Amino acid sequence: MAGPEDVAFANRLADAAGAVIRPYFRRKIDIVDKGAGAAMFDPVTEADKRAEEAIRAMIKRERPADGILGEEYGDDEGTSGRVWVIDPVDGTRAFITGQTQWGTLIALNEDGTPTLGILDQPVLRERYIGTAQGSFLQTPDGRTRLAVRACASLGQAALMSTHPWNYFDASEQEAFRHLSDAALLTRFGGDCYAYGLLAMGFVDLVVEARLKPWDIQALIPIVERAGGILTDWQGGPCFDGGRVIAAGDARVHAAALTLLKE
Repeated sequence: MAGPEDVAFANRLADAAGAVIRPYFRRKIDIVDKGAGAAMFDPVTEADKRAEEAIRAMIKRERPADGILGEEYGDDEGTSGRVWVIDPVDGTRAFITGQTQWGTLIALNEDGTPTLGILDQPVLRERYIGTAQGSFLQTPDGRTRLAVRACASLGQAALMSTHPWNYFDASEQEAFRHLSDAALLTRFGGDCYAYGLLAMGFVDLVVEARLKPWDIQALIPIVERAGGILTDWQGGPCFDGGRVIAAGDARVHAAALTLLKE
């Protein structure tokens, strides 16, 4: 289980990444389409690359036995049974359009389970931290314990998803429309930031598909330690990404599962 020294190290990793990323935000920078020739635009910038390089360099220097799995530079196997799972800028589309709904994701995965997660928004100076001690929001004004809110039914639920169709195939779109019709309101955008809002108690459901391990692993401790639930669309583990449901209330989670399965 991740200890205080791991939490301190993860915070230092987030500090280093933020220092790299901030100068690139809302600046004219080159954008490369990693998905060139594919159906979906998949942007990457120097901010993504340089931030992941900074994180990797610190891990290799200070935790050389640990593995690393990152979006931009892949998998470096370790020998300790611990893997740092990183997405330097989750929400690059938001980043390149000058919005703030993006963040740096850092997870410590121990023997297949993420035990520590950080979502850092370095421009807003907001850091969501999930540890064995709970889920917290750290800002320049101090630290606040996070807790999801109660929500008795889908008809009272605020639902978020990053995009209404880009990440869903035809059958997933249909299932999501049924869910959206049942919810009180639906908002799009957010990427990783939507999960922070859920942990804060402002959102009740986040539903996604096509996620990768680095998109979700840091968010699992944050949501779960705030009292929420994170599963795949069948109710099973979602460590590897794919189709994901995050919910603040078990009643809404169960209702969403039923609709999506149908």
